[in-house]
Amino acid sequence: MVDPGAIAYAGIGVATLLAAMLPRVLGRAPVSMPMVFLAAGALAFTVFEPLPDPDPIRHGTVVVHLTELCVIISLMGAGLALNRPLGLRRWSSTWRLLGITMPLTMLAVGLLGWGVLGWGVAASVLLAAVLAPTDPVLASEVQVAEPVEDADDPGSVEDEARFALTSEAGLNDGLAFPFTYAAVAISVVGAAPSAWAPHWLAVDVLWRLACGLLVGLLIGWGLRKLFFSVPSEKVRLAEHAEGFVALAATFLAYGLTELAEGYGFVAVFVCACTIRAGERSHGYQRVLHRFVEQVERMLTVLLIFLLGGAAVTGLLVGTGWREVLVALAVLLVVRPLAGVVGLARGRTGPRERLVIAFFGVRGIGSLFYVAYALENGHFGEQDTIWRVVALVVIGSIVLHGITASPSMMVLDRLRVRVSRNRHGDEGQAPSTPV
Repeated sequence: MVDPGAIAYAGIGVATLLAAMLPRVLGRAPVSMPMVFLAAGALAFTVFEPLPDPDPIRHGTVVVHLTELCVIISLMGAGLALNRPLGLRRWSSTWRLLGITMPLTMLAVGLLGWGVLGWGVAASVLLAAVLAPTDPVLASEVQVAEPVEDADDPGSVEDEARFALTSEAGLNDGLAFPFTYAAVAISVVGAAPSAWAPHWLAVDVLWRLACGLLVGLLIGWGLRKLFFSVPSEKVRLAEHAEGFVALAATFLAYGLTELAEGYGFVAVFVCACTIRAGERSHGYQRVLHRFVEQVERMLTVLLIFLLGGAAVTGLLVGTGWREVLVALAVLLVVRPLAGVVGLARGRTGPRERLVIAFFGVRGIGSLFYVAYALENGHFGEQDTIWRVVALVVIGSIVLHGITASPSMMVLDRLRVRVSRNRHGDEGQAPSTPV
């Protein structure tokens, strides 16, 4: 009899090697690493038996913690990668995506849940909250690559599309939490605002957001001093290039914020941005980011593999045309239109605007929120909610995985061409709107 443990170890070894090789092997091909592991998971759970049960409904608690871990590590990586200092004008595309595009998306998705799927208020609000955040985990092809050591180099300036998608994904994961709490509260006490709105506004919106921002700033400021400024070289961690310290920053910010009943997702991203704001040209920033990126890639491989397995072992059984229609509408209509409206008359060019609007990648964050809400609320449409969310995430992996590299390649070429026409061969291509 074949030892299942030995098969598992061998499979983990193969998956880890592939996770290291595929991003380089695939290059700019219209295939992403998540697409490969999604297909691998579907194939493995179809061909091989017995494998662990990947049903996220039955193992909701495990899904919550695995996705939670993946998201917070990814948020740390996203914050460390951003080279642009914080500012109202410099981050204007981000504020537009958060303040206009995200609410419009939630409103449209909630109406789809209520009008097309026939769900109640709680389930419709939950669907809107779950599908509101874009994903910092699966969108590596359209996000900022890594921190640069020469922050004054004009070539280090991020193009608006990559910056907007990275910063949006870093912040809207946390901003979706208040609406998830609202859905849970409605499912428990009813839809009457008087029953849930006062506590929700005071605690779930004001306190938890403020706590996440404050704790993230304090932890980031303290760790930044520890990394770069303490007098003793033995304690000054930047001198020793220990990348795993990024995990300490991630877990400290998240854990302390959650203990204070704040939003840990917000705190982790704010902490990462605060660390990045200090000693921008120091090579330790890149060391931290690369370690986080490697850990994130391993967790992503596991989760997407299991999602592929769940899709072929029963998660999508019973899927009807309404669910498929809603999933397609979210990916092809709701996000693109809301994105274009939110970015209208901003600092983006028309082509950048279309790219940012289209690549509202949905992924691990959505899986976390739906698992968390179903563990803590009382929703009668659990199977259907999971089906719709899984369809959107799988559709996003495939659709955005196929189009990401070609789209960004075309955008980069247009940017260089426009820059040369305006400024000559020494034009600033990355910051040129197209």
